[in-house]
Amino acid sequence: MRTRLLEIIAAVVLTVFGALAPAAQAAAVPAIDGDTCMRGGGTVEYESTRDSWICVDGTHDGEPID
Repeated sequence: MRTRLLEIIAAVVLTVFGALAPAAQAAAVPAIDGDTCMRGGGTVEYESTRDSWICVDGTHDGEPID
């Protein structure tokens, strides 16, 4: 009985997190492309701590690259 209750609770938690994931992605800052970064005076660089590309300097400093 106790195991079945834990399984049900785990299933509900995973379902809720699965439903919230797309909403969290939609709320994220929209990414720019590399050309937009360079036109704004920045450079496209890889940031290993975030495992992503970002714009460094210029008008889009710190923004993620799509």
